[in-house]
Amino acid sequence: MHCSLRYAIVTLIHVMRPHVFLLLIAAFLLSTSSAFADKRDEARSQVDFGINVAQRGLWREAIYRWEKAVELDPKYAAAYNDLAIAYEHEGMLDKARKAYDKAIELEPNNSQIRQNYDLFKEINDRVAQQKDKR
Repeated sequence: MHCSLRYAIVTLIHVMRPHVFLLLIAAFLLSTSSAFADKRDEARSQVDFGINVAQRGLWREAIYRWEKAVELDPKYAAAYNDLAIAYEHEGMLDKARKAYDKAIELEPNNSQIRQNYDLFKEINDRVAQQKDKR
């Protein structure tokens, strides 16, 4: 912790009554958790919109929405999974692999993400083997 910040906190503890200081800390924690919840809600909204446009064949728009979702919430594994599927659909296989890797890193026990990634690898490994034979 930065020295001046540490000094300020220690000073606050000594000057304020302990219960007032605890109330300030609680208010701070609540405000940061609600900010996180707002980011996740906004990211979910982007994911839902992306699903809607992807179902109508607008894959570039879906990619834009899912990229926005992971920008808003970099720990949103489902958004990375959706993004990977869209990249794969559009032939952006390197980007798809990176998005799947991130989704797996965030939620290694998510069976849906794992299944999508395994299928992606199986298909792309087979295609790569066929190219090597030529």
